[in-house]
Amino acid sequence: MARKPKQPRRTGLPSKGEILEFVRNARVVPGKREITRAFSVKGSDRAALKQLLIEMADEGLLTGNRKGFKQPGTLPPVTVLNIVARDDDGELIGEPAVWDAEEGDRPRVLILADRRGRSGGEGALGQGDRILARLTRLDEVDVAGYRYEAQPIKRLPKEKVRQLGIFRAHAKGGGVIDPVDRKEMREWRVNAGDEGGAANGDLVRFDLARAGRMGVPQARIVESLGNPQDQRKISLIAVHAHGIPDEFPPGVLAEVETLEPPKLAGRTDLRTLGLLTIDPVDARDHDDAVHAAPDADPRNPGGFIVHVAIADVAHYVRPGTRLDREAQTRGNSVYFPDRVVPMLPERISNDLCSLREHEERPCLAVRMIFDKDGEKKSHTFLRAMMRSAAKLSYEEAQAAIDGRPNAKTQPLLESALKPLWAAYGVLAAARDRRQPLDLDLPERKILIDKQGRVDRVVTPERLTAHRLIEEFMIQANVAAAEALEAKRSPVVYRVHDTPSKEKLIALGDFLQSLDMGVPKASTLRPGDFNRILAQAKNMPVTELVNEVVLRSQSQAVYAAENIGHFGLNLQRYAHFTSPIRRYADLVVHRALIRALGLGAGGITEDQSAQLAEIAQAISDTERRAMAAERETADRLIAGYLADRVGAEFSGRISGVTRSAVFVRLNDTGADGIVPAAALGSDYYRHDETAHALVGDRTGEAFRLGDQVNVRLVEAIPTAGALRFEMLSKGKRLGPQPKQGKRGRAHIRSRRRF
Repeated sequence: MARKPKQPRRTGLPSKGEILEFVRNARVVPGKREITRAFSVKGSDRAALKQLLIEMADEGLLTGNRKGFKQPGTLPPVTVLNIVARDDDGELIGEPAVWDAEEGDRPRVLILADRRGRSGGEGALGQGDRILARLTRLDEVDVAGYRYEAQPIKRLPKEKVRQLGIFRAHAKGGGVIDPVDRKEMREWRVNAGDEGGAANGDLVRFDLARAGRMGVPQARIVESLGNPQDQRKISLIAVHAHGIPDEFPPGVLAEVETLEPPKLAGRTDLRTLGLLTIDPVDARDHDDAVHAAPDADPRNPGGFIVHVAIADVAHYVRPGTRLDREAQTRGNSVYFPDRVVPMLPERISNDLCSLREHEERPCLAVRMIFDKDGEKKSHTFLRAMMRSAAKLSYEEAQAAIDGRPNAKTQPLLESALKPLWAAYGVLAAARDRRQPLDLDLPERKILIDKQGRVDRVVTPERLTAHRLIEEFMIQANVAAAEALEAKRSPVVYRVHDTPSKEKLIALGDFLQSLDMGVPKASTLRPGDFNRILAQAKNMPVTELVNEVVLRSQSQAVYAAENIGHFGLNLQRYAHFTSPIRRYADLVVHRALIRALGLGAGGITEDQSAQLAEIAQAISDTERRAMAAERETADRLIAGYLADRVGAEFSGRISGVTRSAVFVRLNDTGADGIVPAAALGSDYYRHDETAHALVGDRTGEAFRLGDQVNVRLVEAIPTAGALRFEMLSKGKRLGPQPKQGKRGRAHIRSRRRF
């Protein structure tokens, strides 16, 4: 109910000033009925009040209609806000989710949350959240420029993506907006005058409004984000669609400029140890280095001492600073073929914490001793100063070991590289005994030319050098978790739950359809999955089995409570080795610093108490990054193939639903859809157990993992969408299926995606 005006009620009409004060102070958006009741307007005065409100609207004093009035350019007392940024002090800033562009720029609102950023027990609020909030309009603009303060009422479900599209201008004004989400294959009309200054082909953010109760939604452009047709900018679509913060606030950048490297005093001196950085040839950051040597202790014959040194980000990024709040908001770096959106500003990631060869850098290192069987005997964490002896690529290091050293690796071969490979040999033997999940799913890489266009798509060779660094990092991560548990310190674990019972039952049904034996669901371990995968290597469906086993697995996440890591077959695991690009690792560094008494920059009591919320938030940002990276790859490859419409390709069925199959091309890894309508003249039903669409009359099936030939029919680069026509015939799948309606995919109409 609306708040009554301060002045006593009276008969007759209120003044315009009284109406404005009432509208301004009302707890809900008041309409004509609320104004009539508040001022006790009766009889013939009601018609006069209606005319007065119309006059006030014509004069620009009010906006709205009889169901709700407000002052132009103001916000209602309770409204939906999108959290869009943090200010220099780390406070959350919101904008109204609904706003009329004719009223000017969207006002920004300071969101009042408790010191831990929590509201209603729902976890930490952050950029990209939507909330219902109660607003207070300040009498004057505060020193930071805010007119409103907001108290969160509750968090609202997040929109899948912002309203984004590509504007196609019409010659006479207006135009249409094409989607950038391939699941939303439609277009929206833009009337003349609603272009928002956007040029033809621009990526735009827009709002939808209906022209009348039954009208078709019309789009109004609220922001132009530039032309994404330049493939060098195609990743901007995903950045804006997922609300990934890609610019650092001035206050954060100013804070970075004040940072100073630490002195050697109080640190272990590892500058002469001969640590090597071994990374991809195009690596954008270098935050880990490794060293191995035989253990000279006669009590450990055949053993090795391994050092893993990680950039000491915690020295520079202290809890509670603007820099820390920004890093936590981002959660992780996001990597695209054409750019990286970093978690930390470039001065940290590419300078202060980049382990450049022959330059001193602070680090947090772990010294691990392994016996001849690869079992860890002990570990020690050190806050140290290091100097990288060399920066090598995986290919350089592997070539040297394979007998093809170059001028850079030749001097390192005996002293550094061979000991690394020898240590890896014993660690690999221990890993094989542990039997982590060993899926064989090659990863493709998009190579960009100097003009920013897709040059080609390759599948990099999986080298022993890759496995070596991977295993050393795993061992360091395990040591971090063990060290923190030993000190009873809070930990952000990297956890991977066991497959759900439902997924295991579905996997068992599928494997039985291939006449493959399956252990009881309650006893499955990673080694059991590996035996299934090994058995499938001798069958024509090896890739199919790898895909289905992968889909049976849970997703790895961050958590404050430990449930182990099923895929790695480890009881405890915590990310420690990449604090430049993952906030979880930075938190683990801080926890180690405090727990082991390694100096300044340790985790605070406040942050320790928030670990559950932090783990949830960074798990969310990780999923956001993965989706953005995947969508950008889809868009780049769709653009790469756009001029090959009509061409034929070989591929493999990578997904099956009731209405379509999805095909992944062999040469590029591009994914596209074949609607059921393009499979033939049969009715197709979805056999979930067989992961197939099966024709009711013919019994021909299109099954997950089948090799097929397709023709490219349509490519929409901005949406990352490809549509194929199936050229291959389906295969017989056991006995001819029974007739029936259940699971059929009707094929009368050809739908555009």
